[in-house]
Amino acid sequence: MPSTTAQHGRPRRRRAVPAVAVVTVLAATAACWTAAAGPSESPRVRVHGDLVDIPVKGGTATVDTTTLRVDARTGRGRLRLSAPSATAPGSPGRVTTTGGGARWTYPEKGLTVTARPERGRLLMTVRATRDTELSWPVTGTDRSVSAVQFPRGEGLSVPVTDRFWNSAASELPGSEVEMDSGLTMPLWGYTAAGGQGVSYLTPTDIGTTLRFGSRGGRLHTTSTHHFSRAADTRSYTVALSLTDGSPVAPAVDYRNWLSEHGQLGSLRRKIDENPAARKLLGAFHSYGWGEARRKAGVERLRALGVSRMWLGYDADHSPMDAAAVRAARKAGYLVGPYDSFANGQDPKTSDAPTSVWPGRVYPDFCVTKADGTPQSGFHDRGCYLSSQAFEQAEGTRHYLADRTRSMVANGSDSYFLDVDAAGELFRDHSARHPMTKAQDRANRIARMKRLSDGRKLVLGSESAGAWANEVLAFDHGSGTPVSDGLWAVQRDREKWGGYAPANAPATFFKPAKLPAALAKAMYDPAYRVPLYETALHSSVVNTERWELAFDKLPEQKSTRALLAMLYNTPLNFVLDGPSLERNGKELAALQKYFAPLHRAAGTERMTSFRYLTDDHRVQRTVFGDGTLTVTANFGTEQHAGLPGGCVDARLRGDDAPRRLCPRDVVS
Repeated sequence: MPSTTAQHGRPRRRRAVPAVAVVTVLAATAACWTAAAGPSESPRVRVHGDLVDIPVKGGTATVDTTTLRVDARTGRGRLRLSAPSATAPGSPGRVTTTGGGARWTYPEKGLTVTARPERGRLLMTVRATRDTELSWPVTGTDRSVSAVQFPRGEGLSVPVTDRFWNSAASELPGSEVEMDSGLTMPLWGYTAAGGQGVSYLTPTDIGTTLRFGSRGGRLHTTSTHHFSRAADTRSYTVALSLTDGSPVAPAVDYRNWLSEHGQLGSLRRKIDENPAARKLLGAFHSYGWGEARRKAGVERLRALGVSRMWLGYDADHSPMDAAAVRAARKAGYLVGPYDSFANGQDPKTSDAPTSVWPGRVYPDFCVTKADGTPQSGFHDRGCYLSSQAFEQAEGTRHYLADRTRSMVANGSDSYFLDVDAAGELFRDHSARHPMTKAQDRANRIARMKRLSDGRKLVLGSESAGAWANEVLAFDHGSGTPVSDGLWAVQRDREKWGGYAPANAPATFFKPAKLPAALAKAMYDPAYRVPLYETALHSSVVNTERWELAFDKLPEQKSTRALLAMLYNTPLNFVLDGPSLERNGKELAALQKYFAPLHRAAGTERMTSFRYLTDDHRVQRTVFGDGTLTVTANFGTEQHAGLPGGCVDARLRGDDAPRRLCPRDVVS
């Protein structure tokens, strides 16, 4: 949680402009390949004229080299995977087969394309010899497509003909997001008719954007890659897969991709390496203010029956002291400070202790923009600090190690490092510490790894991108599908609250009401899908954003409680003395229900997600091999004995489901 004066919470830079089971990939259709391969041979690439046939799991993908149009033939029919490129690539050169794939060039654009099958996917890689851009693939244009999935926060699945999402009120049409920061995972996908779908993964997310368009009342998407030698983005890869059309199929595909490439972290392994991380299982999360940071506040939580908590505190001038930390650890809680390595300000005028650094870190370590000016920092205060400058200095000056050591001198066993995993990466044009976005990401991973592996701190960060899943134990923010309209609402201090009083800032504690369109875009359960949990539940404990604490949005409390139980993810709170007295029993009741479910399934995969009703108001998840099954009814009518507004959870071995109706608990 940023300090009350330095809290940034701003949108990542965006161009203005936003009954199904978990996927089982379709069976391969070998019949398409009898002309290309003998009975004992594996299917292989076939070139005929300007067309290239690629065997994929579920059928055959055909690339038209004159336009980069991609079509698929499956046992259930045909499906367009991409319309022709939105930027004409020019006339293709001769297609050659090589290394199990095909290769051709577009000399006018300086592009070389390779297409090959890999683990059932069509893997397309485009390399450029000069700076240019390519708007491809163009997706969702097939008339059989019914819904688009994209990982805004936890994830959304939006019907392509939905009137709200095709309107300006949704803020989606015309929006363009950077794949390295605007989405939590570099993927999107579609559901089509006949139990079919398609998944798109862009492992080269840096330099790639995804634009949402609306034409004829139908949503579609276009990916654009910007090839730049200086930015080291001259290579662009897209992996296309046929799926069964499940709304979480793209996340299943991405989880498999991470596993295949050795990039999937394991929460179970993190616990083995640092047993303190086990205290995340069953824990709710909270930032403390005032009395909640003191020993008496911690003891009050424990007396209410709260068995597990992650307790964080702002890095201001009254942090949790050693006595409070000892009480928290005795209670079985994790405790840790908020910190940031990203902001620097003049020590004489700084408004936050975390922005003060020794010597000339400020201004010498400021990220430098192309025009030679510093990259302005949180709320335009000070500057963003270069991770490369820190890495170059750390071996001798130990700025980061010294900062961390002082922050945990009170005995804290956890750490929240703001911004590092959130994904707004920087290119630094400084001659003294030049850096590409890829180097920035690598530097952040390295220093987070030093905290988690080296210092054995249970590490969390802000709105963690999937690329950080191996080094983090938890994150705050990736559970929230933030729409850009939220930032405008938060700027209205009269309605949202400001940074006073110091011991309970209204921006965190004052209840607020979201505009109807924003509430629909963020919290309507008919559109919410657990993409992040499907891919990463067994790797990272995921929560909502800190400034959207559970009590901040009264009208969404029941829905958010149901989503948390359905997704097996913790609720996030802010507490001070009065709120602890006012809402402590509510917190304790919810945590008592959640704790055994998360202890049992927090390290398990989410193995199934289903809609049980056509209106998507009743949903079911399964974790592990039946370890936990959760059914949530977001509607108002009873379904199969489950009342509207309630959730049933059944652990393996339970004789009956465990029921929670949040309306009977929340205040």
